[in-house]
Amino acid sequence: MTKKLWTAVDQYINEMLIPNDPVLDAALRAAADAGLPQIQVSPPQGKLLHVLVRSLGARRILEIGTLGGYSSIWMARALPPGGHLLTLEAEARHAEVARANFERAGLTHCIEVRLGPALDTLPRVAVEGRGPFDLLFIDANKSAITEYFDWALRLSRPGSLILVDNVIRDGEVIDAESDDPDVQGVRRFNVRLAQETRVSATEIQTVGSKGYDGFAMAVVLGQ
Repeated sequence: MTKKLWTAVDQYINEMLIPNDPVLDAALRAAADAGLPQIQVSPPQGKLLHVLVRSLGARRILEIGTLGGYSSIWMARALPPGGHLLTLEAEARHAEVARANFERAGLTHCIEVRLGPALDTLPRVAVEGRGPFDLLFIDANKSAITEYFDWALRLSRPGSLILVDNVIRDGEVIDAESDDPDVQGVRRFNVRLAQETRVSATEIQTVGSKGYDGFAMAVVLGQ
């Protein structure tokens, strides 16, 4: 099996289940035109986030890592009336592109972008009493995901779902000797996740147009 085949299957899924969407297409083009890294979730993964928000009946979402706002749009569109998504972004250029994408999508009423390093922003979110969040999606620098997870757990409630993207790293996650800080960040997170008794968690490998990677999924059992 090759990435060429995985991409072809993704395209088949897109054609069958994910109709062409001018707003999402424009968000991707705007991010590419602005020179943002092309590391957003794929359309099937975005649709998965959308389905999870709907299935949970989530009203409050926290996203750590906005990029161009592609995943934010997928999730915000699944919110019920009065729902809200708070997304945290460290890079000013990324936040600027995302805000323009949200305005084009007609979602500025339910999405708020906070600019600044997440480990600086998250304590303020807690002090403001913005939690608990129903769904928390972590898609930021992997070297700090253990700390992001700890904050996500603090800002959750029993029944909340915490998702972490890019935890397989082309299979390199099994290499204990890797000198890649992202791989070591994921490995440190996995140790933390395995020891945390307040969640029930698993990780799922994924293949597709974005290559070989995967999600961690943890449902909060208690605080």
